[in-house]
Amino acid sequence: MHLSTYIGLQHAASRTLADAFRQVADGHAAEPDVYFLGRTLARMSDAHVDRLAPLAERYGEDREDEPERLHADGLSRTRSGGVGLLRDLQDLYTLASFLDITWTVLGQAAQGTRDRELLDVVNSCKVDTQRQLRWLNTRIKQAAPQALIASAAST
Repeated sequence: MHLSTYIGLQHAASRTLADAFRQVADGHAAEPDVYFLGRTLARMSDAHVDRLAPLAERYGEDREDEPERLHADGLSRTRSGGVGLLRDLQDLYTLASFLDITWTVLGQAAQGTRDRELLDVVNSCKVDTQRQLRWLNTRIKQAAPQALIASAAST
């Protein structure tokens, strides 16, 4: 059974997303919404890590069978300026999208194994991840015109 691969993948990716939200929040602290909501969304991902822990204990976290391309990278650093914020938000969106589809995969496995606990965790955490994605999408829409057009007009 490869469920342990995906449990481990989701567990690690949730940790990575929490750390990435904190990194972007701190790196763009001059943007109050990014700072405060970034920290709130990081705590949401921290809660996912906690909720996955008992499932990881039960199923294991088998990273050996994981294909090399199947992983979630965090941000190496935050960028500066408006375009930097936009790029950092896009990186977060990409990572959160990865988690969202991985929740879907785990949800299918939970249904197949009739594991009610796993299904409850998946359903709850998937809703949170979709909230994170909605905020990121909205914030990207807000940042894009200012970063791409307004800054170009002033040069």
